[in-house]
Amino acid sequence: MRIVGGRFKGRRLVAPEGRDVRPTSDRARESIFNILAHADFAPDLEGASVVDIFAGTGAMGLEAMSRGATTATFLEIDPRARAAIIKNAGTMGQASTIRVLNLNATMLPPPPRIAKCPATVIFLDPPYGEDVLPGVLLSLLHRGWADSGTLCVAETPSERDFDPPRGYSLADQRTYGAALVSFLIAN
Repeated sequence: MRIVGGRFKGRRLVAPEGRDVRPTSDRARESIFNILAHADFAPDLEGASVVDIFAGTGAMGLEAMSRGATTATFLEIDPRARAAIIKNAGTMGQASTIRVLNLNATMLPPPPRIAKCPATVIFLDPPYGEDVLPGVLLSLLHRGWADSGTLCVAETPSERDFDPPRGYSLADQRTYGAALVSFLIAN
């Protein structure tokens, strides 16, 4: 697994041992970031503030930094995954510019000031076996992590339909293997 584009293209990413972390494939990540670079609904990543929730290896947030985002906050409860995010950011020389928070996304507090919220883009890749995404999306709006215009890129299992909760509009939806990726704009 590597960074697929931008100034850190080709840098290797490590993942914790085991099957608990399911990173977005390089191919799917490249497709998602191509959409972010060219779609009319997508904000410019240059100078953006991003949040990577259920971060795992941190690949989505780090890819955004490689493509110009200036701040990235990662939410992850698994200590092995948090260590992998810090190591991955370190190989890019970005360990001091990221924030890795041990926060459960299903019980979000208001964002700390260092998170630079409301975010420009939020990536969400919850465990496929848990149906928590609608509640987390609503919490992002109510707690100040997202605001009108924030783009949320959410990954869910492709065998299930996903409709955005109130407060979000569906801008686009794509299937990549077992993943359904929804591009949602906060209203």
